[in-house]
Order: sequence, then structure tokens, then C-alpha cells
Amino acid sequence: MALLQRRTQRRNTSSRTSHEAWPTSEALSFRELREILHRMPKIDLHRHLEGSLRLQTLTEIALEHGIDLPSYRTEDLRRYVQARNDEPDYHRFLAKFRLLRRFYQSRAALERIAAEVVADAAEDNVRYLELRFNPIALSRAQRFPLRDVVEWVTGAISQAQQTHPVTVRLILQIGRDEVPRVAEEILELALAYRARGIVGLDLAGDEVNYPAHRLAHIYQRARQEGLGVTIHAGEAGGAANVRDAILRFHAQRIGHGLHAMENSEVVRLLMERNIALEVCPTSNLQTGAIYSFSHHPLPDMLALGLRATLNTDDPSISDTTLTDEYLVAVTAMGLNLEQIRTMVFNALDAAFLPEVERASLREQFTAWDTLQILEEP
Repeated sequence: MALLQRRTQRRNTSSRTSHEAWPTSEALSFRELREILHRMPKIDLHRHLEGSLRLQTLTEIALEHGIDLPSYRTEDLRRYVQARNDEPDYHRFLAKFRLLRRFYQSRAALERIAAEVVADAAEDNVRYLELRFNPIALSRAQRFPLRDVVEWVTGAISQAQQTHPVTVRLILQIGRDEVPRVAEEILELALAYRARGIVGLDLAGDEVNYPAHRLAHIYQRARQEGLGVTIHAGEAGGAANVRDAILRFHAQRIGHGLHAMENSEVVRLLMERNIALEVCPTSNLQTGAIYSFSHHPLPDMLALGLRATLNTDDPSISDTTLTDEYLVAVTAMGLNLEQIRTMVFNALDAAFLPEVERASLREQFTAWDTLQILEEP
């Protein structure tokens, strides 16, 4: 209540808008800060379906389908799925997906996993989510047709939105090691399912060993057809990969992009093209892209006026939520609540939405910004 009184006093004695009357993080206890950040309406532009499975769901699917696991106890399974206690390493982090891909055993399993991602996002007060998935990865365990996988996921996401207060759009992902023929098939599926919520195309995977220039024409066509393009770059690779993502792949957003900060020309390119950066701090630490949160370039990105956003990447693997990522940004990187708000609206501006839908979402976020953050829960 004391926190509410302080906030109310600030609001009553200032003619500024409510977000400018937010208390400083220094004036808050850890519990109060987490409470505010959890209640804040959020946008996550960079979340992988394959990295968002609940541990309990993994156990239940494994028992149902006879999947051989090191353990069927949820807590024992944690160390095989999550990276929190691992030595930071990019390829070790990616290896977690090899186990997770064994769980896509049936249509029901895929639909359950997709629906639970929506429910978990809503529980964290994520109000707009762009969820990406690789149809190849989801189809591999049982050799499902790619179109069936896309049909099942889009259907489950659509149904889940009816019972949870979150808007979800989908991005199809292509692996850097994919052959062009299959990559083109994924693009065709993205185009065919635009009416079912697919809004973009992503390139992901081993950035170190697969530059993927042979796939650039697919992303150029995606842009021409009106799809959004986001490219994982500058996470394990250098600034040159970010430049290639923009110039060769016509990226509007960069997944991670940390190493772009090492090259002033690439930073200038990001600024000139107004490219959004999908930053995922906990994942960045676990992959070894940064040595510690205090060395993360996010504060410098914001200081330069880059269009940085905060995201989760793989909540299950990283054992994180978007509230946790906001909390890390404040407590470990020294950002303030106004900077967190700036990144929420950066994400809104960078969302792969038609302008009419973006304007509607902006009205909602502006209303929440005014009413929801500062009121007593």
C-alpha cells in the first residue's frame, strides 16, 4: 500500500502522463519491482514454439508415447532440457532442441504444446506475441506432412486466443542448413496461411557454420509478397552477419544482433534502416554471446537510439519469462522503468502487423499504460 501511496502522490502532483510518474526502480523493493513488471502489458516478438514446452507436459507426452528418457521425474528432466546451470556455450544450447524434438509425436501433442504457449504468455501478461516455429522440426519425429503441421499449429493457436487475452501472430522458421527446395516449400506455406495468422519468415540455426547465402532469394521474395522478415544474426557470429541479414536477406528485424555493436558502420545501417533488434538477455548469457549481464550491450543500444526490444527466445530452455527478462534488464543492467516502456513500444512499432491493426493495438497499450500499471492490483 505504501508503494501505491507513493505512486498516487506522484501522479496527483504532476501534470505529466502516467508513465512519466512511474517510481524509480531504486525506490522499490525487489518484490514491488517484480510486481510492477509482471503487471505491465508486454510484447514478445522473439519466442520459439520448440523452446516453450512445459516440463510437466514433456513427462506426460513421454509416458503416453513411450519415449525413452533419462528420467520421468519433472525435476530430474530439468537438467537435460534447461540451460540455466550449464556452462555457457552456443552449440550446447542448440543441442537442447534435439531432445525436445522427440516430443512432437501426434497431432494432439502438437496442439497441446501450442495452446500451452499461449496460456503461459497470457499468464505473464504478454498481450501481443509473435511465435515462431520450424515446420520441419515439428514434423520430423513422425514424418508428418508440413502442411498438416502448419494447419494443426495455426488451428490450436487460433482456438487458444479465444480463451486467453493475448493476440498471437506466427512466423515460420527456416534452418540455416536447409536445402533451398524445402525452404521454398516453407515460404509457400507461409504465404498460403497468411489468413490463419502467419505474418513472417525467420532464418535461424547454427550461425557459425551456415552463412545461408544460398537462401537469400527466398527472403527477398517474402518481403516482396508482404511477409515480415527477421533473421538470427550477430548472436554467435559477427557484425558482418548482421550486415548480410539487412542487405542480402532484406531483414526488417534482427534476432539478437549483439555483435552489431562492434562495428560502427553496421550500427549506422541499423539506425538508417530503422531495423529492430530482438534482444533476449538470458538466452544471450546461456549461449555465451555475453559473459555477464553487466556486459550486455542493451544499455548502449538504447543510448544510441537503436530500436531494441526485449524478448524471451526459449522460455523452457532458459527457464525464464518476459517478466524475468524485464527484471534482469533493470536489476542487472541498470535500466529504468521508462526504458522498459520504451522497448515495449519499440516492439509495437516493429510488429509484423498491418497499420490498422498496429494502431488498434497501440490504443490498447496506451490505455493499459495509463490505467493498469499504476493502479492497485
